[in-house]
Amino acid sequence: MSLSWETLEELAGRDNGAGVTALLLGATEAERLAFFKTVEAGIKGADPSDWWRAQIHPAGSYAIAVVGTAPTAQKAAALLTRRALRDHWRFMPLGFLTDVATAREVDWMGDLGHRLAQRLSTRNVWDSTEWEFAAAIIRAGGAEPPVIEGVVKGWLGRLIRPRGKRVPPLTMRMRDDPYLDLLLPSVFEFDGLGADIFNTAWGDGSDNPGTVTRFPGAVGALVAEGRLERKTVLAATIDRLARGDKPNALRPFVVLHEKLAPTVDEIAEYAPDHLRLLAEAPGPIAALAQSMLRALDDAGRLDVDTLLDVSAPVLVRKEKTLVKAQITWLEKVAKRDPSRVDDVYRTLAGAFGHPALDVQERALIMIAKQLAGLRADTVALIAGNSVLLAGDLTARAAELFGTTMAAAPEPVPLTALEVAPMPPPIASAAELAEEVVVLLHDQTGVRWERVLAAVVTLHAQGPRDEFAAALAPILQRHSGWFDTNQWNTGSPFHGLGTAIRMATDPPRHDTGHQQLHTSVRIAWQEGRRGGGNSKLAADPTGVLALRAAEIAVRINGSMMPMLVATPTRVNGSIDPAALLERLSRAEAEGWQPWSFDLEQALLRLPRTGVAAEVTAAAAELTSPAGRQFAQWLAAGGLPDPVSEPCAQVGERNDAGAYTWDVPVPRRMGARLTPARDGGLRLERQLLTHQPGRHPRWSPNEFDGVEAVLAMVVPHHREVAAAWALGDLGSFADQGQRGDGRLLPLLAECTGPVGPGMAYGLVYGFGAKHEPDRISAVDAFLTMAAGAEPFAAAVGSALADLCADGTVKLSRVTLGLTDAFRGGAATAVWELLTTALPPLLATKLRAVPDLLELASQVAVALDIRAEIPGLAEAAALPGTSRLAQESRRLLAILTGRP
Repeated sequence: MSLSWETLEELAGRDNGAGVTALLLGATEAERLAFFKTVEAGIKGADPSDWWRAQIHPAGSYAIAVVGTAPTAQKAAALLTRRALRDHWRFMPLGFLTDVATAREVDWMGDLGHRLAQRLSTRNVWDSTEWEFAAAIIRAGGAEPPVIEGVVKGWLGRLIRPRGKRVPPLTMRMRDDPYLDLLLPSVFEFDGLGADIFNTAWGDGSDNPGTVTRFPGAVGALVAEGRLERKTVLAATIDRLARGDKPNALRPFVVLHEKLAPTVDEIAEYAPDHLRLLAEAPGPIAALAQSMLRALDDAGRLDVDTLLDVSAPVLVRKEKTLVKAQITWLEKVAKRDPSRVDDVYRTLAGAFGHPALDVQERALIMIAKQLAGLRADTVALIAGNSVLLAGDLTARAAELFGTTMAAAPEPVPLTALEVAPMPPPIASAAELAEEVVVLLHDQTGVRWERVLAAVVTLHAQGPRDEFAAALAPILQRHSGWFDTNQWNTGSPFHGLGTAIRMATDPPRHDTGHQQLHTSVRIAWQEGRRGGGNSKLAADPTGVLALRAAEIAVRINGSMMPMLVATPTRVNGSIDPAALLERLSRAEAEGWQPWSFDLEQALLRLPRTGVAAEVTAAAAELTSPAGRQFAQWLAAGGLPDPVSEPCAQVGERNDAGAYTWDVPVPRRMGARLTPARDGGLRLERQLLTHQPGRHPRWSPNEFDGVEAVLAMVVPHHREVAAAWALGDLGSFADQGQRGDGRLLPLLAECTGPVGPGMAYGLVYGFGAKHEPDRISAVDAFLTMAAGAEPFAAAVGSALADLCADGTVKLSRVTLGLTDAFRGGAATAVWELLTTALPPLLATKLRAVPDLLELASQVAVALDIRAEIPGLAEAAALPGTSRLAQESRRLLAILTGRP
């Protein structure tokens, strides 16, 4: 066979690596070198997606051709790292590649392997096939791999998680690995690599059922048998812990430290590192350091002054177990060395600054026991520190030290939020073009409203050629967003794009325009979005798409000078006086607002507080829109829908697990039902919502369009909350990330709080990710500054969701503590008095923390009250935290010491 591209293609199409090898080796070296240009052009012109769609992967045959014809390692690497071949490294016929290189007697295979290694991914340790390919080339060249992150990750991933047949245990594989001594030290050096160890160390299928062979255990075994030097591994382990990383990335090194079990001499050598870890490292690592230092202290080799210095930051750490252990340690030192008692208890007084009352109380009790034996200056210093105490401990400290109890600071009054006015309207076609581009990346409700208003206003003002010159290029550049296709038929971008085309250069026949016309007609005749011939979303965000479609359909039918639904406030609200002015203008100029534009405007009017003069002036309007406006105000606007809690219950499969379709045991939804049959055409579908029977996996219907959702009915926030409750629930029960954008937006709106808002806030407080929890706190503070009651409803939802572990009470308590410190003490107390009675009966581990918060709030507000079930919890025998915190709160609420 001749050495031609056609022959190579034919062999590659059959994945005939042996045939390609024979073809190349049958030619002379000069012929092979001359053929390289052909191979290079063919690979550069290939479409990688064609190879993936093929039933076989011809890339291996082309890789043989590269190695068999390339003049240098640089030329070969340039082709092998192109996407057409790089995506198929896992399928490479390594035997044929090395056979061709050996036959050619090339001396650059090691160099080629190094160049390939430089391109190894540093992100994905699960797939080590790229490393295997690069390593095979490196071995063929008789070289060693470069010590870089991609190589170390690939090597480690291949060791920990081997593919294919059963293999020996990890300890044996590491012992026999040729690169162990070269690459293992770097495992301790690259940040984040420990997370890959933790995530991939699942065992390899070669271990007995129920056991796993893990990396730390294997390294520890090799140290024990002398294959690895103990001093080197221990130093690298402690250095890795001291340099810090994310907790899951450090966990394997914590386990390795435990496996190595340092001796007292070794602990003493690395005492400075352990001291820093105790003060600064994440909780589990600090606990490890604490145990090491205690062993050193027990051996009499830790200086007391050093211990006292490190204790100061430890005593205010959030990990209570760690702090309590440090307190016990200090007490032991004081008993062991009476000459240092004053120094120890001065240090111990630092625990008064801990945020937890039980830690503060423990320190206070220990100091009280030794008070008589302390010097006067020590007592004075400790008494001064007692101002840091909280709750009932302030009064106890005042009695103990004979000081005057400082009056509890008045709770900071919250100021009701003033919702900002809308930005000024867009003034030119060029500005509109900029806003449309930004809208593609950030769909805020405010930006959508300004863009829609500007399309109508600027089109009416003209000239058309200026409008077209600014916007037509954007439609062409982002045609996937604005043209008619299967992905965007229900999107507001489709309506916006069609409206701009109709306003600039109306086509004779436009399928998208016809689709939008049908959707608008169905919405007008049936009050329906979605289903049948309507492509619009049935949820509230579909109202925006309907309004954009209405503009596209009507923009050339009448020269409408403006939209009447553009909000006057950034939360979507319209000032009734502003709408009166717009409709009065329409009546005077003889034009009628479009139907859905007017309905959206009415839905944005406040529920209450409409000035009498506005109502009177509206009654004098005679146009159809004016009369509808007047009737709307006279009737009190949109009636509140009925919102009811609705449990979505999971079902287990035959294996006893929850499935993709039913991912969690329980999630709360909210069922909406309209309060009346008549009303606006938009009304019924907006106010009708029936959650599904089962929870959905990671619902994200409103991801990125939270502001659009909130602005549809800004004075009935329960509607938006009910529709989005599935999204909010997944933040807590599935750990999804949403940055909690919706809750603060709804807090800026108004309306009664029903199960949608109440459960939504609790899900926000219990979210896995901190930004979502912070957003829930912000929303709570905003609502606490308002006049509408809400805290009791949130308390009932909290008790429901936390009682069975649907939401983690510990997370919620942290958020409520932040809300209390942020000034919402009254609202937090109202929530707690509703939530505590049912939660006390559960005896959950986190209930004492909630009781502790209640004690702090009760002292701040000087509350005297009765909480059902609290006396029974306080009467429990023993010294459990539940009993202790119940007694504390009961004493505060009854005014008894």
